[in-house]
Amino acid sequence: MLRVAGRPGSIGRMTASNDSAAQATSTDIATPAASQRPVARVSVLLYSDDITTRDAVRAAVGRRPAKDVEVVRWHECATADAVITSVESERFDILVLDGEAAKVGGLGLARQLKNEIFECPPIIVLTGRPQDSWLAAWSQADLAVPHPLDPIALTSAIATLARSGVPTA
Repeated sequence: MLRVAGRPGSIGRMTASNDSAAQATSTDIATPAASQRPVARVSVLLYSDDITTRDAVRAAVGRRPAKDVEVVRWHECATADAVITSVESERFDILVLDGEAAKVGGLGLARQLKNEIFECPPIIVLTGRPQDSWLAAWSQADLAVPHPLDPIALTSAIATLARSGVPTA
């Protein structure tokens, strides 16, 4: 279910789950306005210390998570230091951070980036379970997708953030 709430720090953050993510995607496709949207071409930074998680995210999202959204570049990082260096030196449209990463989890890293990076890109955190949505709210992430990863929820989250500003890579 996609839930939208107020500013960072509010309890009700935007989260994605299986049921309404599929419904939101199907209603977007059925509208004529959806076919007239410009294609949002996004670059995505993906952080996880586990290569299988990174592979699962890339496979789930694919190159075209929606008709009007195209991922033109993936940048993978296995350490928090690499994420910070990359975000400071390059431009990314969306950050996907694994909350279950070892040493430095994506939730703490998301909060650090939101507080320290001027105009930080939107962040999706991968939480350990659906009940961890309160941690995602604390982290100031824009969206949260729980493990086990659901391709529909993940593509919906990427498409939602890509459409929010129609970024170009």
